[in-house]
Amino acid sequence: MRWFEQIRISMRMLFRRSTETARLNEELQFHLEQQVKENMVQGMLPGEARAAAVRSFGNPGVLRDQARATWSWNWFETFLRDIRYGARTLMRSPGFTLVSILVLVLGIGATTSLFTIVRAVLLKPLPFQHPDQLVMVYEHFRGSSSNSGDGFNVVSSGDFVDWRRQTHGFQDMAAWRWYGFDLTGEHAELPEVVEAAGGSSSLFSLLGVQPAFGRTFSAAEDQPEASHVVMISWSLFQRRFSGDASILGKQIHLDATPYTIIGVLPSWFTYPEAKVQLWVPYAQTFSPEAYAKHDSHQSHVVARLKSGVSAAAGTKEVSALQYQMHLAHASAAVAEDAVYRPMIDDVVRDVKTPLIVLLCAVGCMLLIACLNVSNLLVARAASRRKEVAVRGALGGSRLTLIREQMTESLLICIVGGLLGLLLSMLATRWLAGHWRDLPRADAIQLDGFVLAFSIGLIFLTTLLAGLLPAISSTGKGVLAALQESSRSIGGSASRAVLRKTMLTAEIALTVILLVSAGLLFKSFIHLRTTELGCVTENVLTVKYGLPEKQYDTRTKVVAFHETLLDRVRRIPGVHAAALVSTPPGGGYESDNVFTITEHPSPSFNIQNDAMTRTADPSYFAVMQIPLIRGRFFTEHERFTNDHFIIINKKFADQFLFGDNPIGRHVNTAWGTKTESFEIIGVVGNTLYDVAEPVKAMMYFPILSGIPDQTGSATIVVRSAVDPLLLSVPIQQQVASLDPALPVYDVLTMQQILGQTTASQSFSATLVLAFAGLSLLLAGVGLYGVLSYLVTQRIAEIGIRIALGAQKAEVLRLVFFDGLRPVFLGLLIGLAGGATAGALIRSILYGTSPFDPVVLAGMVGCLLLTAILACAVPAIRASRIEPMQALRIE
Repeated sequence: MRWFEQIRISMRMLFRRSTETARLNEELQFHLEQQVKENMVQGMLPGEARAAAVRSFGNPGVLRDQARATWSWNWFETFLRDIRYGARTLMRSPGFTLVSILVLVLGIGATTSLFTIVRAVLLKPLPFQHPDQLVMVYEHFRGSSSNSGDGFNVVSSGDFVDWRRQTHGFQDMAAWRWYGFDLTGEHAELPEVVEAAGGSSSLFSLLGVQPAFGRTFSAAEDQPEASHVVMISWSLFQRRFSGDASILGKQIHLDATPYTIIGVLPSWFTYPEAKVQLWVPYAQTFSPEAYAKHDSHQSHVVARLKSGVSAAAGTKEVSALQYQMHLAHASAAVAEDAVYRPMIDDVVRDVKTPLIVLLCAVGCMLLIACLNVSNLLVARAASRRKEVAVRGALGGSRLTLIREQMTESLLICIVGGLLGLLLSMLATRWLAGHWRDLPRADAIQLDGFVLAFSIGLIFLTTLLAGLLPAISSTGKGVLAALQESSRSIGGSASRAVLRKTMLTAEIALTVILLVSAGLLFKSFIHLRTTELGCVTENVLTVKYGLPEKQYDTRTKVVAFHETLLDRVRRIPGVHAAALVSTPPGGGYESDNVFTITEHPSPSFNIQNDAMTRTADPSYFAVMQIPLIRGRFFTEHERFTNDHFIIINKKFADQFLFGDNPIGRHVNTAWGTKTESFEIIGVVGNTLYDVAEPVKAMMYFPILSGIPDQTGSATIVVRSAVDPLLLSVPIQQQVASLDPALPVYDVLTMQQILGQTTASQSFSATLVLAFAGLSLLLAGVGLYGVLSYLVTQRIAEIGIRIALGAQKAEVLRLVFFDGLRPVFLGLLIGLAGGATAGALIRSILYGTSPFDPVVLAGMVGCLLLTAILACAVPAIRASRIEPMQALRIE
């Protein structure tokens, strides 16, 4: 039981240390008194007996220290003593302490907040079963611009069905696609448009997702013409049905069709995005003919790896089958290959680079904050040199002096870190709530890992900010401080060099941040001011979609469109109104492959691919899209007389090679079969996304009334007044025609543009804010260092003035002495800024990473700050009275 006794003694030494100290003092006093008594028995007088006892016994204080040295937990007692000493020392300099803590609060708080988001979004595994085994499989067209920008093309339903049936490289495969419904109110609720997705019967089991209530789809339900069933998200379950579990088995109407609710998904399931409110069987989102197609690319395929089989090997088998299908359908747009990427990379692909850029930005800001605090500590240590020298002369070892100064730094960093952690909690909540379309936002939370990161950050900042000043102030020459007087010219040259070196590093980091922020901000301005190719002022857009079951003929579709247009045009304040499937800036919508009769090709070459839109005859005039050649649609291009299209200038330049496009014929699938369409006009280019280049586009007449092609429309209204004032009257007109038909995306063109650039605006604003704070810190640091140097050189400056130096010379001496590290930091920072610009090139739009305007602007901004920071100390130095300076001792 010896180990138990050792633990008991150790705990007693920790928690009853004062009691044990008292017992030790009593024991020492007892032995001393016994020795005194023995001396008195031998005949000594009391005074002589005590003096002799002390001589023979030894110094009680030394004996006490020797005895305590054998105790456990001495290091803890020393640490507490250093803490108390450090706290008293810091309280004597409240200004220094407050500034240092504030600087670290900003640095640690921002870094912790961004790390919390980066960890939740990029580093945390997906909340699925064995997420490391999940990959996304895509199609890939060889040497084609028709892939998405990264070469990963969505999959056709026919390809997915064959992949799953005929390949065995993966444990299982599942598919999903975006969809949408009009949800009709059942009990006086308003109708609404809900985001939905179609998922195959294998999707939820492959992901390992169990519904909170009910069940998932069966294989029999995942057929094009099976009974209609639906699973609802937890948010819709709570919002629309008040969390009533009895909703299972009941019906809701989606696009005027009854669907039976069979399950409720768990609250944490937000894949692919939190906006998805409904899931229906994947096959039911296609007609039987469309489900078998190999050239209709709309689906995302998830696959789970087999044990012992790599993703590359599994995809290789799929790719071999895909090439066979390509050969079997040579006349259709069928890809040659299959490619993959991890599912986590697929989920975060749009935010990965911006998040890493932001994390690097706050990392730079934290380094700048540490350098600032370090500079303040160096200046403070220089003012305490004599105090440190006295402590060293009295027996304090260099390690003890370093430890005491590091404890002061630790106290500053602990307080700054705790306050920074509170700031990060608020900042994280704000960022997660305001970052538009941030994936996995529901996973962002403060947990033990983040707390551990914060604690590590506190100790790291302690080392970065405190170690160098502590070592510098306790060097070999510390005792020389006892021989210095205030007339020692220049103070410590080595410490001045150290402060200027750290200041140079601070300036360099600030320049890197400023250049990066300037590039991102100019990129955002470029996006925000990009011309869409149409009028954007005072234009309102309102979307609606006609349910195919209710509007199942051309006549019904056209009648609704024309009646609504006529009524909207009569609303007071409406200058003009028209219809289009998707307005400029509103997204991709769809595309078709085609051939041109007058430029024959052996097959539907995938290079011949253009985006598609539907529009009414007045659309181009209303949106002020210029007519370059030919004519617009007329009232005659309707119903079956619809074999006419209008193309944009990009289409004519790319595919007709300078020929007159009017009268040429485009062969493409519109409706149920491939038909020939005559080109009747060429209009100006418009952008579907301001961050993307212009694409070839074909406009079909919306008045053809084909239910599955022209039922979804956007009414665009131009007004001389605030267009948002027209939103309610337009919705009232829609409701008067069909009370169960909801409208959605009621936005002005300016709002559409703002939504498109929201993510870039947010990132640029944050980096700019971090750069601004860093610039402020650099300015404060420069001012502080130069002010301290002036104070240290008062005697020198006084002698210079006494010997005849003019005030202008003193001003110039101090001013350029302060700017010297600034210029050196600028050169280093510009090199670093150019490197940073090259690294963020992929998220810059219309902006060169070496943009001279940005570089010049950021350099000018920093120089202006530096000049202001240097001017005040320089002016104060030039006004020093020599006699007063020489009297200072």
